[in-house]
Amino acid sequence: MTNRYEELERRVAAVEQALGLAGPADPAPTEPTLDQGMFWILEGLRARLPEGSAGAVTFAGAVRTDDGPVEWQYGRATDDLLGLDDDSRELVTERLAALGHPVRLRLLLAVLRGHRTAAALAELDGMGTTGQVYHHVRALTAAGWLSAAGRGRLRVPPERVVPLLTVLAAAL
Repeated sequence: MTNRYEELERRVAAVEQALGLAGPADPAPTEPTLDQGMFWILEGLRARLPEGSAGAVTFAGAVRTDDGPVEWQYGRATDDLLGLDDDSRELVTERLAALGHPVRLRLLLAVLRGHRTAAALAELDGMGTTGQVYHHVRALTAAGWLSAAGRGRLRVPPERVVPLLTVLAAAL
C-alpha cells in the first residue's frame, strides 16, 4: 500500500511540476515521519502476531518530561482485552473515571507541564482551592495517575505518561 501511495505522490508531483503548478519535487525522505501515513508500527505489529491470532493493540511513545525522557511501549492481545476479568474491569473503570473529571484532567496536564505542587496547581485558573486540589490529587493517586515525588512535589509516574497521552490521543 505504501509503495503505491508513494508512486502516486511522485506521479502527481511530476504532473504539477510539468504544468508549472508546483516547485521542484522534494526528495523522498530517508526515514518515516509521523505525517507520512506510513504504517511502520502496524507492520511491526503484524509481523509479531501469532498465526490465527485475533489481533493485538499496541501503543508506544517517546516523551521528554521534567523528570527526564520517558520511552514506553505496551501491547495486549485482542482476546485478552475483550475478556477482561472482574478485577481488571474494575481497575480500568477506576482509572478512566479519574480522567473523566475536567479539573483532574487539567491537573494532570499541568503536572506534566511542570506545575508540581498543590499550591502551584491551586494558583492556576479554575483549579479551585488547595483543599480541592488535594481532593483531586488523592483520586488521581489512588487511580495510579499521580505519585509523590518528594518534598510535596507531584509527578505523573513514568510508566503512566505514555498511557495517559495515548488515552488523550484516542479520545480526540
